[in-house]
Amino acid sequence: MAKDTKGMKIGILTAGGDCPGINAAIRGVGKTAIYEYGMNVFGISSGFRGLAENLYSELDEGQLSGILTLGGTILGTSRDKPYKGDAAAENKIPKQIKKNYLDLGLDALVVIGGNGTMKTASRLFDEGLNVVGIPKTIDNDVWGTDVSFGFDSAVWIATEAIDRLHSTANSHKRIMVIELMGHKAGWLTLYAGVAGGGDVILIPEIDFDMEYVAKYLEKRSRNLKPYSIVAVAEGIKKPKGISAATYVSQAIRDMTKLETRETILGYIQRGGTPTPIDRVIATQFGAKAVELIAEGTFGVMVSKNGERFVPMPLSEVGGKVKLVPGDHSLIRKSRKMGISFGDRKM
Repeated sequence: MAKDTKGMKIGILTAGGDCPGINAAIRGVGKTAIYEYGMNVFGISSGFRGLAENLYSELDEGQLSGILTLGGTILGTSRDKPYKGDAAAENKIPKQIKKNYLDLGLDALVVIGGNGTMKTASRLFDEGLNVVGIPKTIDNDVWGTDVSFGFDSAVWIATEAIDRLHSTANSHKRIMVIELMGHKAGWLTLYAGVAGGGDVILIPEIDFDMEYVAKYLEKRSRNLKPYSIVAVAEGIKKPKGISAATYVSQAIRDMTKLETRETILGYIQRGGTPTPIDRVIATQFGAKAVELIAEGTFGVMVSKNGERFVPMPLSEVGGKVKLVPGDHSLIRKSRKMGISFGDRKM
């Protein structure tokens, strides 16, 4: 154990939406800090709001045991953005966060979150806080890392939902449209759509034509395919005031006269216990974050690069979104199998 780390104080907070694996990351941070480096660990409640309002408690090894498999976050979270709103315009919230950080005597702050959280973390680093970020999101859209924990769990949940739709679609000879989360990124819909045997996959990164989609589904019907599964990302281009699933479903009914039903999976994708893969990745993210703190490396996000976990400057991460490349290998292989992305005549 390095002598200069003993007694160091580190804080942990989780911000933005919940997802499976956050508690595994908290555990990875806390146990590594306590066992390997002799640090004192403080859990900050309710995201950045908790740091602004001084809501914290010291975490010991006992509080970190038994949380590996739990969904959600034992620290609680919020979507508060310190640099937005009237108080932020006067820099009141960031100033209060910095004051509380200093008053608590923190040597570093671990921030677990998605794109918006990493942007805030970068600005807090610029304010003088020693910050290390850990990427989490079911959307897999955090720039600068191969994957974020939470994604694998969401793919499993979404795939199981599609699996269950197959039996209903086959029984009633229907087209089933399922809408999946992801904001403006199509990672979740692409992976779950392929894993679940989707016939049509519509994602924001590929401009699709509903006429092509309709003709593809009509062709399947003529070829005596009893049903079809259409996986749709919530962030596709559509009219305002209507869900992606409703828009696509109505268009299919109008154009083909085929019986069509829609399902919006919603927040179910974010809940529940993490998969083994997410537990392992989140643990590695957490352990690496503490290693970086011990080394004195701050202003970075832990990034998964192949099998390595490496620091990525927060200044390069904040405000960027990782989208699905149009030539992604999974898209190319899916096209060869006859899956439609709605952008070509079939």
